[in-house]
Amino acid sequence: MPGTSRLSRSALALVLATALPVGCSLPGTSDAPDTEITVTANTTDESSVNSVVEAFQRQNPDIRFTVAFADTNTLQKELPGELREGKGPDVFTVWPGSGNPASVTALEREDLLEGLSPHRFSRTVPEGVKPVTDVLSVAYVVPMSFSAIGAIYSERTLDAIGGTAPATWTELLDLCETARRHGKVLFALGNATPWVTQLVDYALVATTVYADQPDFDEQMGLGEQTFAGSGWRSALHKYLQMEERDCFSAQPLNTTYEEALDQVTDGQAVGVVQVASTLSVLRAADPNLDLRMTALPATDNPEETRMPGAVSAAYGLNARSPHRQAALKFIDFLGSEEGQNLYNRSGATLPALPNTSFTVDPAVEEVARRQKAGTTIPFMDQRWPNSDVQQTHFAQVRDLFAGTADVDEALSALDRAYRDRG
Repeated sequence: MPGTSRLSRSALALVLATALPVGCSLPGTSDAPDTEITVTANTTDESSVNSVVEAFQRQNPDIRFTVAFADTNTLQKELPGELREGKGPDVFTVWPGSGNPASVTALEREDLLEGLSPHRFSRTVPEGVKPVTDVLSVAYVVPMSFSAIGAIYSERTLDAIGGTAPATWTELLDLCETARRHGKVLFALGNATPWVTQLVDYALVATTVYADQPDFDEQMGLGEQTFAGSGWRSALHKYLQMEERDCFSAQPLNTTYEEALDQVTDGQAVGVVQVASTLSVLRAADPNLDLRMTALPATDNPEETRMPGAVSAAYGLNARSPHRQAALKFIDFLGSEEGQNLYNRSGATLPALPNTSFTVDPAVEEVARRQKAGTTIPFMDQRWPNSDVQQTHFAQVRDLFAGTADVDEALSALDRAYRDRG
């Protein structure tokens, strides 16, 4: 079992606080002073959240923040229960779409989110984004970032092995061999962290399924398509082929997300297949890293390559928030041009609410090009009908890597979970 990661020790919790003046209240409040906000966010968004909290607090010094971070698995398991019990934070990470227990659809169904349609930012949400942020034409979250899933390479390590980012599947497998000859692996893989298990086949499915069937989600919803009868089969086989060709670090089922990132910063791995916000985590660990994110090729025709890209980070307001006025003020800041730009400038992602003043990070230039060209695909779980599909996906990838399931069994399990629409 790998040792404790330096990243895991530093990225799980943070409290930012200022003195709370006696008797101070926000304009328009007539009850007790509303000068406190609790925020819970994903560890992958830590630097982005810190940036907007610090800027908001400079403008509102009388508001005290308590900010906590947790990983995806913990948030999806624990946040819904905390909200039901009335113990949840005021503002918190919400997943767009319907694919997990902490998604917009799941939380709205239980009346755990306050509607945000009256707020100015809701009028600037792109039409293509609303299907995963709204429920019945009501906005329930402020979308913050347009992110992607792809291969993040350390240019320093890539240069050290004499490699270049691959544009085809054959080039990808060849680069795995090149990395091995230099005593490295191409990709660090932390499949001990459940949500990480999905990322490689998401990156592959964008091409193996959606390049030829852009309406695959609609066909699934109509019962005209299945996981087993689609390019998901090819993607899972390719995922396992990458494991067989030693493209990944040793013992991925015993390696966590944080430990995988350590392998990149230490130069043991050339890169990692991750979400774009991970760029900021890597930079925090090593500010000298020169990073680049590209699509993960799945065929030998670069024109077919697609990249998962969609609204990733979004924040909702607790319908029972005891600090509603202060929390709404913070929500409005998140939806402002300043808030959007700060959030994404730090996290190497793109604003979910586009504006002309944002400067794209060079590391995600390909993401920006693909967003504009229309060669990105929404994250697969955002369109799934229930959270069981994603949980089943985590479990099946784990079983595939453990050798306790084969591709046929994994696809059958996904189809069963999809048919049970909750």
